[in-house]
Amino acid sequence: MPEYQTHEFDVLVVGAGGAGLRAAIEASAAGVKVGVVTKSLLGKAHTVMAEGGMAAAMGNVDDRDNWRVHFADTMRGGQYLNNWRMAELHAKEAPARVHELEAWGAMFDRTRDGRILQRNFGGHRYPRLAHVGDRTGLEMIRTLQDHGVHQGIEFHMECTLLTLLKDGERCVGGFGYDRERGRFRLFHAKAVVLATGGIGRAYQITSNSWEYTGDGLSLAFHAGAALMDMEFVQFHPTGMIWPPSVKGLLVTEGVRGEGGVLRNSEGKRFLFDDIPENYRSSTADNEDEGWRYTQGDKSARRPPELLTRDHVARCIRREVKAGRGSPHGGVFLDISWIKERLPNAAEHIKKKLPSMYHQFKQLADIDITKEPMEIGPTIHYMMGGIRVDADSQMSTVPGLFAAGECGAGLHGANRLGGNSLSDLLVFGKRAGEFAAIYARENSVGRIDMSQVDEAARKALEPFDRGAAGENPFTVQSELQETMQELVGIVRREDEMQRALEAIAELKGRAARAGITGNREYNTGWHTALDLDSLLTVSEIVTLAGLERKESRGGHFRDDYPDKDPKFGEFNIRIDKAPDGRPIVTHVPVQPMPEELRQVIEENK
Repeated sequence: MPEYQTHEFDVLVVGAGGAGLRAAIEASAAGVKVGVVTKSLLGKAHTVMAEGGMAAAMGNVDDRDNWRVHFADTMRGGQYLNNWRMAELHAKEAPARVHELEAWGAMFDRTRDGRILQRNFGGHRYPRLAHVGDRTGLEMIRTLQDHGVHQGIEFHMECTLLTLLKDGERCVGGFGYDRERGRFRLFHAKAVVLATGGIGRAYQITSNSWEYTGDGLSLAFHAGAALMDMEFVQFHPTGMIWPPSVKGLLVTEGVRGEGGVLRNSEGKRFLFDDIPENYRSSTADNEDEGWRYTQGDKSARRPPELLTRDHVARCIRREVKAGRGSPHGGVFLDISWIKERLPNAAEHIKKKLPSMYHQFKQLADIDITKEPMEIGPTIHYMMGGIRVDADSQMSTVPGLFAAGECGAGLHGANRLGGNSLSDLLVFGKRAGEFAAIYARENSVGRIDMSQVDEAARKALEPFDRGAAGENPFTVQSELQETMQELVGIVRREDEMQRALEAIAELKGRAARAGITGNREYNTGWHTALDLDSLLTVSEIVTLAGLERKESRGGHFRDDYPDKDPKFGEFNIRIDKAPDGRPIVTHVPVQPMPEELRQVIEENK
């Protein structure tokens, strides 16, 4: 039997983004031994790409804001498929998590009287996003990292897990490899927290970084954990579309929060033509009122550019299909127009949106203070994920927890911008806290070495097939094209059935993947090993999309374009059958307490 480098922890955290770091810090503060495994380098997590801010109802800019309004906004944005308890906890605890981050050194933008500045964002009734220019995610990661490295946490960078290990029904660790040398590593733990982010790399056009291959969701599914809401994939309405080398790169919603507007090729602000009924009372019906809202006028309603992301993305697609798009297949996002309203507009834009200014200047040779940007929808976020207990974040597998984007429940059918960063903090803390409690209350489980040896054998198979095997890069590229074209922003039964057939064929080819070279930083090998996760989550997204025969939130069916009330009564759950196939079931939405129903009624 081969020997593997073995590490033992009370709590093992998989992922070093905002949720993973916050979970590790909390578990370590509870006095347990904590290890963190991260696919990339510390500080390089995809959290840095969250630019606009973190939503927390502190009321610093508009004192009418409070947790009740935030809760109602989140539930309405999620089309009431949210886990109401998670939405309640998030709205109540987010301000404390933001102040905690400030105490650890985060340098937020400030109001004139020195409080944390908050900006407008889509779907939020009041200015709610605490921010650091348009680099908020980067500041969060830097702050958590700088605080975390002093907490006695052991970090394993550039290390990828291949499988979770179980003792009976309980999760007792993971087995993986280090990407630099290709050596296998065995992690033995009393509790495991998954904080691995989303699935963006299953699609062709995405704002997500290379690590987002659905690892945590696939690991959990194959370990027997239930997944939920997997049909709900968010297309951020504003990603770069030109030049081709930067297609999909995120353009923060903060541009629209600062007064940026969307226009078609005719120069028309087309979103005024399509304001959903449930947002009509809180949305401006003229340009002047929309502008006044972005400047802090409490009597004004928000502009339609700040409606929810699912709606804005579909409206952009409609304009393009109608022949009113920009030259490269998107629409125009214009912040330069504010020079008509503000003196020194160019300096104001550079101060408020420094990253966006440099991003477009350096990558597209566009000065956003003088001309509009070309943008289009890009895969950005996964609302679905691992089904967890609202308070503890434990999955349906004992000892396995999940937090952040790979967990499900908070966002329902659609996430509001800015709720992701506060989600990481609120539920990262809770996952770390309850994982530490679980670790203290349970003894070390037993590792089944036959499971470990089988995972190692399977991981090395691509070397045996060599150049005669399937090219893993080709398989991944064809999967991305399939998902983009057939399970994208607008879906149909026949197209999703074709996607399932293509995924089944790609699974067979992935099982025959072959690579050359050795194990030391072999990107072909890494891609071959990522294919199982990518194909697993792609199949599940497609199955869930077929099951939901309506349009709601981030899921739009061209063959079922309307919302169906009966589909608002349940979430779609996916479990692994004994033969390995995904099983689709319906889980009733938990009834909301009367006092929270009243909160929603008060804030309609």
